[in-house]
Amino acid sequence: MKILIVDDEEMIRGVLREYIEFEGNQADEAADGMEAVKMCRENDYDLVLMDVMMPRLDGFSAVKEIRKEKDVPVIMLSARGEEYDKLFAFEIGVDDYVTKPFSPKEVMARINAVTKRKAAKQKQDESRVIRFEGLEIDMAGRNVYVDGEKAVLTPKEYELLFYFVRNQGLALTREKLLYDVWGFDFYGDDRTVDTHVKMLRGNLKQYRKFIVTLRGLGYKFEAPETFEA
Repeated sequence: MKILIVDDEEMIRGVLREYIEFEGNQADEAADGMEAVKMCRENDYDLVLMDVMMPRLDGFSAVKEIRKEKDVPVIMLSARGEEYDKLFAFEIGVDDYVTKPFSPKEVMARINAVTKRKAAKQKQDESRVIRFEGLEIDMAGRNVYVDGEKAVLTPKEYELLFYFVRNQGLALTREKLLYDVWGFDFYGDDRTVDTHVKMLRGNLKQYRKFIVTLRGLGYKFEAPETFEA
């Protein structure tokens, strides 16, 4: 596994590199967000550890730039543990968020969990194109089309829609959605789920009907006459 460590503190990069390489992985280092974006354009990484507060380009901005070209898992490392920062990180598609100070062993555990999750999703989504009437969902390519027109979704909206599709017909509580889509240590509340479902429904237009509200519980994805290509 090839991992990029992005942090402006050389000591932190060194400690993380030692643990990563000890487990048989390869590690590269970047001292700021600008360097990280450049390295991600030139190399393929299995995961990026990204600090938030850095010179030249902060971690949030760097993730946005990287995600324009590469769908690489990202774990944020930050001294900023406020709910707002975590919410923003997950909104731009970050896979996990670790607050400083942290244990290198904890970071390694998070890396293993994220990469296993990513591998499982890729295996499940491989070559799947599913159509629900005029709604077409390319699971592998991460593309969604509404009556032939490509829908523009945020990374979290993609994840939420794909999760609904994978669990079609099942009643999903808001708590389960928070846990499975946002992550086990996310400190948001039910309003986070409701807000994203509202935005997703807006982007699906008339096919918003497939996301059914279960009053007092959560949501269910119900769509008849489906087939795969």
